Amino acid sequence: MTYRAPVADIAFALKHAAGFAPALAEGLYGDLGEDVVEAVLEEAGRFATEVIAPLNTVGDRQGARFKDGAVTTPDGWKEAYRDWAAAGWNGLSAPTQWGGQGLPHAVNAACIEMWNSAAMAFGIGPVLTMGAVDALVAHGEERLKNSYLPKLVSGEWTGTMQLTEPQAGSDVGALRTRAERAPDGSYRIVGQKIFITYGEHDLTDNIIHFVLARLPDAPPGTRGISLFLVPKFLPNADGSPGTRNDVRAHSIEHKMGIHGSPTCTMVFGDQGGAVRCEALDVTWRQSERGLQVLDRPWYRRAPVLLREEHDCEVAMHDGAIRSKVDRTL
Repeated sequence: MTYRAPVADIAFALKHAAGFAPALAEGLYGDLGEDVVEAVLEEAGRFATEVIAPLNTVGDRQGARFKDGAVTTPDGWKEAYRDWAAAGWNGLSAPTQWGGQGLPHAVNAACIEMWNSAAMAFGIGPVLTMGAVDALVAHGEERLKNSYLPKLVSGEWTGTMQLTEPQAGSDVGALRTRAERAPDGSYRIVGQKIFITYGEHDLTDNIIHFVLARLPDAPPGTRGISLFLVPKFLPNADGSPGTRNDVRAHSIEHKMGIHGSPTCTMVFGDQGGAVRCEALDVTWRQSERGLQVLDRPWYRRAPVLLREEHDCEVAMHDGAIRSKVDRTL
């Protein structure tokens, strides 16, 4: 089955059902006009149809391959991601201050729907980076923003969100991953996470993990949760990836329909703890804010969690083709 992005339907729903056209007319988005929005959606649809959709079958048949702690993505994945990031799609709604285009999140959500409908195994990776950017913009210190945001926004590096543990699924308050203060003011992270989307891959030369952990003096339950930034490679002074951190992928899952997506089990602390891990300004001492920052990045995953919409869109497209063939016969 060949996927073709229903750009006209998505644009209509965005402008009229979601009320985007009146918002534009009222000037809520400055000088942004419908012509720009339509051009963005058209190009996103073209890229989804011509570049990403062909990856779907390849990804499902080959799958992500795991060997000696490293993940190799399916054929064509690296090239497609390179072109996707170079076109600026990763920073579509990111702040212009950090190299993004500053477009409304609603426009980005429409594009994300097309990426995921074309090949979900490919499309679900970037939304984690977008969520990481949101978290860092809202709650990171300036030095962390300066070190990480330009590369995360450009897509040169990717991000993950690491919550789930073997004993802590929907009950995130049961997590046991621990963070201990180091003499230099950073933290060491020790623990295990599971079901981590794109926790390891070969698309970029660094991966920045956003990890939930518990400080030694933290109370039990969700009130004791803190959020930490953990780079796969510690950045050098010039921003290039340096020493490998004490974090690795132990294995990958094989999920039906998204075999090309490396869903990883991650281990922190084989060598004493992942080092130079930075706490965002969300620790258990600001528990209410902590829960808010956890909610914020995950809205990016709405197009993924609403997989039924994707399935219906593809099924309707396939059904229309079959109906046309049946009538012809």
